[in-house]
Amino acid sequence: MFREMRRKKQLLDHQQSVDILNRGTAGVLALLGDNDYPYALPISYVYDNSKIYFHSAKAGHKIDAIRKNRKASFCVLDQDQVVPEEYTTYFRSVIAFGQIRILEKELEIQEAMEKLAFKYYPEDSEVNRSQAIAREWQSVCVIEFSIEHLTGKEAIELVNR
Repeated sequence: MFREMRRKKQLLDHQQSVDILNRGTAGVLALLGDNDYPYALPISYVYDNSKIYFHSAKAGHKIDAIRKNRKASFCVLDQDQVVPEEYTTYFRSVIAFGQIRILEKELEIQEAMEKLAFKYYPEDSEVNRSQAIAREWQSVCVIEFSIEHLTGKEAIELVNR
């Protein structure tokens, strides 16, 4: 169903790919947008147990695209070191393919919002985090991306380091 990576020597193992998702703070979500044009947007996220969570406004291009087609991909770039004298970059990245859905149940939304809040401000108090979530509750949309296929890849120059 999903293509195998051509350059298998550059393939990261599953745990390395998960580590990149855990380390990252932003990625690019790709959806099928208006008039079937690809729609890719940078977005903050949190990874948890083969799922990626995002938050959004309740209306807009992203929400329309998700309602139209649940299939999506998500890419996180972990390293991108430009090496001018070699006309290349030493990169490390992951791409996830999966199904995306808008969360509807209050408990699911609450848990995802707490994970997002904790990732980006782990030092915050539980009380302040809860108050921040409550302030945004009526206007926020929470989205879950269920990973069906995950691949990580790194530049050949990084393979033997």
